[in-house]
Amino acid sequence: MGCKFCKCGPEIQVTESERQKKLLLKKRHKKRVRAAQKIQAWWRGHLVRRTLLVAALRAWMIQGWWRMVLLQRAHKHQKCLLRLYVIQEKSAVKLQSCVRMWQCRQYYQPEYTLPVSQTPKSSLIFQNSDVLQVQCKVVSKQPEFHIEIVSI
Repeated sequence: MGCKFCKCGPEIQVTESERQKKLLLKKRHKKRVRAAQKIQAWWRGHLVRRTLLVAALRAWMIQGWWRMVLLQRAHKHQKCLLRLYVIQEKSAVKLQSCVRMWQCRQYYQPEYTLPVSQTPKSSLIFQNSDVLQVQCKVVSKQPEFHIEIVSI
C-alpha cells in the first residue's frame, strides 16, 4: 500500500489518464472551434462579396440608365438647336427673297425709266416746229437670282 502523503499507484494512473483525456478533448474542441471559425469567416466573406457584387451590379445599372438619360437630353437639345437653325435659315431666305422682289419692283417702276432722245431718220431736219421728240425706253437687265434653300 502506499503512503498518505505520496500518491503512487493506481490512483495516479487514473487521474493521469483522465487528465490526458481532458487535454485531448480540449485539443479537439479547439480544433473544432478553429474549423468552425474558418467556415464562418469563409461564409461571411462569401456573403459580403455577394452583397458587394449585387451593389456593384445595381450601381452599374443606375450608371447606364443615367448615361442613357443624358444622351437623350443631349439628343433632344441638339434636335431643338437644329430646328432653330432651320427656322432661322428659312427666315433669312424668305427675307432675302422679299428684299430682292422689292428691289426688282423698284427697278422696273416708271420713275426709274430712262429718257432716250431719238434723232429723226431724215437727218437733222426737225419736224413739228422744231421740237425734239423724246421717247421713254425701259432699259432691262435680266437679273439673276440664285436661291439656295436648305431643309432637313
